[in-house]
Amino acid sequence: MRGFSKTFMGIDAIFNAHNWALVPFHFWSLCFLALGCIAGSFLNVCIHRMPLDMSIITPRSHCPHCKYSIPWYLNLPLITWLALRGRCKNCGAPISPRYFIVELLTGVAFLGCWLAFGNAAHPFPSLLLALVYAVFLAGLIVATFIDFEHLIIPDEITLGGAAVGLILSFFLPALHGAVLMKVGWWRGTVGAVVGAGTVYAVLRLGKWLFGRQRLKLPADAKIVFGETMIYLPDKQIAYEDLFYRQSDVIVLQARTVELVDRSYRDVQVRLSPSSLEIGEEKLNPDDVPCLEAVSGEILLPREAMGLGDVKFMGAIGAFIGWQGVFFTLTVSSLIGAVYGASMVALRKKEWSGRIYFGPFIALAAAIWIFAGHSLVAWYQHLMLSLTTLLLP
Repeated sequence: MRGFSKTFMGIDAIFNAHNWALVPFHFWSLCFLALGCIAGSFLNVCIHRMPLDMSIITPRSHCPHCKYSIPWYLNLPLITWLALRGRCKNCGAPISPRYFIVELLTGVAFLGCWLAFGNAAHPFPSLLLALVYAVFLAGLIVATFIDFEHLIIPDEITLGGAAVGLILSFFLPALHGAVLMKVGWWRGTVGAVVGAGTVYAVLRLGKWLFGRQRLKLPADAKIVFGETMIYLPDKQIAYEDLFYRQSDVIVLQARTVELVDRSYRDVQVRLSPSSLEIGEEKLNPDDVPCLEAVSGEILLPREAMGLGDVKFMGAIGAFIGWQGVFFTLTVSSLIGAVYGASMVALRKKEWSGRIYFGPFIALAAAIWIFAGHSLVAWYQHLMLSLTTLLLP
């Protein structure tokens, strides 16, 4: 163990910011900005392909419209998108501004990590620490954009991120303000357990308290259960947006139920991912491609968070520890509340109804990295001042 400690202390000495001071500080600032923009180009590949279960290595970058294979000189971060005015060189199809935004955001994130953690004023000034936080922020950026577009966070980011966070906590204890490897690993492990455990507890409590949504419908509303979604009078909902676990169930008291070969009157219908109950009869949902029911009310399962958020918070906790976890959960809840209230005020009901908790968590975690300790100290000072003023 001592051999490992000496080896990685030597690596940290090599990457220590003091040793890089022979070159002007802001030369490295430009390097970090450029490196971040290049990394952002790769993150765009991850954001596009990971939710589709595609390889992030092959094939090489290409236009999603005409499949034109993009040469390196047309794949320069930021520059190419601006030069081509956001269009494909080959077919002229528009390229989403998201590509430019992710590259710029990643570049700024990498630069911020260097300015904050490569600076000699930091308690643990280290190029290695700046790089680790840059990689962490890159993971947050990928998770944010995937969750925003698809309402999922892939396991490669959550479970993979947790594993990487625990490994780095051991080999780079400065990640948790420690010197000893075992202390860094312990703090990372506690952070991962507290992060995942707290969000899971909130998920279970929310499921118990608010896990069902009762929708009032017109008296003779027709409800159609298709192969992939349920059709209500004013909207359609995919089953994957309703069923998060095997215990989730859709319930309605139907006046009439019509199948292809039979009908029912005044029966209760219960549909779960694995079973369909119509009155006393139990059927396999896979054997019923379509069902029509008439009812004035339906009970739908509802989820405020998914297990992806649980795993995501566990990965974040491995990097920032239990104090960062509680800060992140508190601040992300405030951000979510402000977002929801803003969408309601702007009358954007379709936006206020969708919960993007992953991006809120990611933003709060980024705030903790750069300003968390200062904000906590400010809050404690404020509470102390108010207590002094109010108490006799």
